[in-house]
Amino acid sequence: MKMQTDRDVYRRRRQNILKALVKHAHKRSVLILCAATEKVRNGDCEYPYRQDSDFWYLTGFHEPDAVLVLIPGRTEGQSLLFCRQRDKERELWDGHRAGPQGAVDDYGFDQAFAMEQLETLMPGLLRGCEALYYRPGSRTRFDMQMWRWLREAQQQQRKGMAPLPRIEDRDSFLHQYRMIKSEEELHIMRAAADISARGHVRAMRECSPGRMEYQLEASILHEFALHGARHPAYNSIVGGGENACVLHYTENKDQLKDGDLVLIDAGCELDHYAADITRTFPVNGRFTKNQRALYEVVLEAQQAAIACIAPGLPWDGFHKAAVQSLVEGLLRLGLLKGKPDQIIEEKLYRQFYMHGTGHWLGLDVHDVGVNWGDESPLLFEPGMTLTVEPGIYIASSNKDVDSCWHGMGIRIEDDVLVTQGGCEVMTKAAPKTVEEIEAVMAEGSP
Repeated sequence: MKMQTDRDVYRRRRQNILKALVKHAHKRSVLILCAATEKVRNGDCEYPYRQDSDFWYLTGFHEPDAVLVLIPGRTEGQSLLFCRQRDKERELWDGHRAGPQGAVDDYGFDQAFAMEQLETLMPGLLRGCEALYYRPGSRTRFDMQMWRWLREAQQQQRKGMAPLPRIEDRDSFLHQYRMIKSEEELHIMRAAADISARGHVRAMRECSPGRMEYQLEASILHEFALHGARHPAYNSIVGGGENACVLHYTENKDQLKDGDLVLIDAGCELDHYAADITRTFPVNGRFTKNQRALYEVVLEAQQAAIACIAPGLPWDGFHKAAVQSLVEGLLRLGLLKGKPDQIIEEKLYRQFYMHGTGHWLGLDVHDVGVNWGDESPLLFEPGMTLTVEPGIYIASSNKDVDSCWHGMGIRIEDDVLVTQGGCEVMTKAAPKTVEEIEAVMAEGSP
């Protein structure tokens, strides 16, 4: 299942950014983005290539060794791409290259040039620039070239030495647009959510005592690939028993034991967009009384958090709701003692719940975006996408609680879209109530 947005989507994004540059800078500005580089894994083998998310957002161009230049108001063309030239011999080994002509014809750039022309053309493109949207520090060699080009652009000015342009925060400028997802993006994200949910359902059906964590991981990745998502959005977590209490456990090497819970945090990447789902379920298919009680506390907290996501509501509200619910649930079970307000104020709950309740989601699994304005939390807007993932973790090292709770790590995570009237849980196809999970696990493998 290959889902590609056409070149007009990316062209429209570039046009919107060009207009915003004029409005934001009020002077002649230039925005520069570099494609991701290929990364060596070992010897002469590379990691699978993955385009830089910002670069992809504005280009849909999947090749390395490319530079995007946006110059609002430039008569000859406002969107320029420097890329690799066509090369029959290299394409025989490494696959098709668009080349400059393909960049114009197939990707909709106003102009495109070979990377070899970057050195000679860039000073002229920077001439008269007063605001440069560029992030220094990420690529030393390119930074050195950039400062040299700026000096050359200075010297080309007719009226003596012009001042160097001011460096603007390119990332914060661009990322505010990435935070609001378009219908094209949401179409892909919903598909990624559905594929990821399939992987979790398969893991539930195939789980049984004696299986290895990596075997469940293999089933999930296989399900992703079967539906067109060849890669996970992040390293999958499959943690049985005590391993579920390690927040970023990725070894996935141990045997699953009868009577334990297993926590799986896994999501696919589809056409560069991430899904992110966590489900926790009993290895043998049936929750014990204590497991169910603790699980219900986490589920109630997640439902309370999701109820606080809607346009105009503050970013920190859903985390506060989750914490309030978790504290009340832990008090009911006797795992905490005292008054809820005092426990929250003194953060005594953090021995069980030590992370935030969610993060932005999109082209990156921990997607770009701010949570706070100058002095107050950001307000939700339609088109924002985030995760909601409360949890409770009781490792055996926690001697403050009865050992009957030890070795339980429970997290429930869904992907949520802020809509005009509230919110939409995009990952709802992944079972999460006790009854739904036990029913799916009772079915077994088809």
